[in-house]
Amino acid sequence: MSFAKDIDFPQDIPEDVILPPSDLYSDEPPLETELHLRQIMLLLKCLKWLWRDRTDFYAAGNLTIYYSLNKRKSEDFRGPDFFVVLDTERKTRKSWMVWEEEGKYPNFILEILSESTANTDKELKKKLYQNTFRTPDYFWFDPYTLEFAGFHLVDGKYEPLEANHQGHLWSQQLDLYLGIHEGWLRFFTPSGQLVPTPEEEAESERQQKELALSKAERLAAKLRELNIDPDTI
Repeated sequence: MSFAKDIDFPQDIPEDVILPPSDLYSDEPPLETELHLRQIMLLLKCLKWLWRDRTDFYAAGNLTIYYSLNKRKSEDFRGPDFFVVLDTERKTRKSWMVWEEEGKYPNFILEILSESTANTDKELKKKLYQNTFRTPDYFWFDPYTLEFAGFHLVDGKYEPLEANHQGHLWSQQLDLYLGIHEGWLRFFTPSGQLVPTPEEEAESERQQKELALSKAERLAAKLRELNIDPDTI
């Protein structure tokens, strides 16, 4: 199994993975493995970089969603591994309390499978997200086996998504594809381009500049062979 080794992960966990400041704190257990944590961090990093100019969404990982009709922390709560809420204020939160967020539930949810949670993610949580949360897009991914599936809510029922020719699944809510790249679940643009991390984008720009400089130097050398001063052109 191939995993990317050159992704530059931050030394500290992003604020949304810890407990960002609200009235109820998140109450989620530790993530199963380091791969689970790194996968969540990668998705958060890429989406926030891609949408860095947007202020109308909230994305978080391993954060509790409280949805009790009685507004109680002790009942009706669930913590998806990764979720996105659209048309909301982009600010830090300790947890997501539906009753304080205009009744909004996530538009997109991803669960990262493990041996101990796979059945729950595929059955109990899927039914919850379908029937109670009414979350339009639900995905799951296993970082070890690379099992990957996605569903879209159609007439109140989750319908499985069909992969495109690249093996990617379309998220209508995010307007992005999701697919596996070097062992990691990544976002892809509608045209199929990998959504980079800030570090990957900076490296790509550096390589492009070096390539352009190399081409200019070769052209200048050729002109000098022809007794033409490139500085006079």
